[in-house]
Amino acid sequence: MNWFSICFIVVVCFNFLLLISMVFLEKRKSENIIAWITVLTFLPVLGFLLYIVFGSGLSVRTRRMIKKKAISERDIIRNIKGIQTLEEAKLDGILKDDQELATLCYSYGSYPLPGNDIKIYSNGQDKMKALKEDLLKAQKSINMEYYIFADDKTGKEVMDILCKKAREGLDVKLIYDSIGSRKAPRRYFRKLEKAGGQVGEFFPPFMHIRLINLKLNYRNHRKIVVIDGKIGYTGGINIRDDHIGLDKKLKPWRDTHLRIEGAGVYALQNIFLDDWRYCKNDNTPPRLYLENGYFPSPKICGNATTQVITSGPDSTVPRIKETFVKMILSAKKRVYIQTPYFIPDDVFFSALRIAINSGIDVRIMVPKIPDKKTVYLATLSYLKEMSELGIKIYLYNGFLHSKAIILDDNKLSIGTCNTDNRSFGLNFENTVIIYSHELNEQYSNIFQNDIESSQEVGLKYFQKKKWITKVLQAIMRLLSALF
Repeated sequence: MNWFSICFIVVVCFNFLLLISMVFLEKRKSENIIAWITVLTFLPVLGFLLYIVFGSGLSVRTRRMIKKKAISERDIIRNIKGIQTLEEAKLDGILKDDQELATLCYSYGSYPLPGNDIKIYSNGQDKMKALKEDLLKAQKSINMEYYIFADDKTGKEVMDILCKKAREGLDVKLIYDSIGSRKAPRRYFRKLEKAGGQVGEFFPPFMHIRLINLKLNYRNHRKIVVIDGKIGYTGGINIRDDHIGLDKKLKPWRDTHLRIEGAGVYALQNIFLDDWRYCKNDNTPPRLYLENGYFPSPKICGNATTQVITSGPDSTVPRIKETFVKMILSAKKRVYIQTPYFIPDDVFFSALRIAINSGIDVRIMVPKIPDKKTVYLATLSYLKEMSELGIKIYLYNGFLHSKAIILDDNKLSIGTCNTDNRSFGLNFENTVIIYSHELNEQYSNIFQNDIESSQEVGLKYFQKKKWITKVLQAIMRLLSALF
């Protein structure tokens, strides 16, 4: 017996042990187990390698480390004078019609924070212009966190501003995801460090020399900016040229981002500091963040109430997904969803089926031009089933990167989280639940404009696909739990 045969037998044995552990020992969703069983069975050697890199969960040590560094939003915010508790907000009528949803979000550690002025951006150019203006006006601190921070025209413009503010003596911190920002060389971020700023790399591929980080499949997909503790940005738009519509293949690029002034910024600041403390192994006592101006006294800037929800592989509870499911099941009139990738699990699928069968107006909008063809094939497979239920399906004539949900006439969700397994379980995400009739109406008008730039498709559209496409859709749907 040669060495190749011995290695092959060893790998097959390991595959078998992995299969046993997934079925009996690991707490995985059934669709994840089926997908990995398929890969390990038909691609034993490659499947084993893929599992080692992408299939293993976060270690107990990593989970403990993240939780150790986390600052409880409640512990921070309850020490800020002028912030109401959930019960006080209910009594004041701020959450009169939304108590169940607010209570669920509160159970995840998120305060209802009233008095926010929120600007919605529906394209990257407007968002980037506003962001650069606010960065230039910063007086004390800039905390920035992006999945993609590119070394292109857009990235260089923002980096130049960060370096300028750091040289002026401001406290400038930047977190970037190592995989999302992989095309930007490390020396690109050293410019900020040389200027006096600080940089954190989230889950770098190499923890030490020649030691591969096996957490490559878990990414920080958040996009957060907090300026002076008073102005916050979050949404789908990264720091990259194509996200402001400069990609010729993916034009027009439609995305959604938020600018927040008011107490809602505290939640974004808290999320950033959690990630910063983990990235940099920072042991700064939480009370110092309060004393050093990271959480200035709250001011009433507008009429919108917010709750910011986070989720990630460090938690056993898919908080954002459960929040979305609650929103869908609580709908009385309508649920409109925008997402670039639509790969729901059984729970999310059931919620949509219950909603449409209960007479709720359910609409789903995805891009007509995909950026990831394999994921798009799985998306089309699920949309066919949605269409069979009577849900209206729209294909936006371009690339739609927006992650938004419109609920009835007074609520909406905008953030970083896609409607797929990766965002619900593998990525660190955040989304903002907004309680506001005015903003709901505003984004409803944006959604209507998007419909006018979309193609409504029915069951016939999916049925007329070629047989090879249908086969590929079935395969990608089976493997979609791994994406």
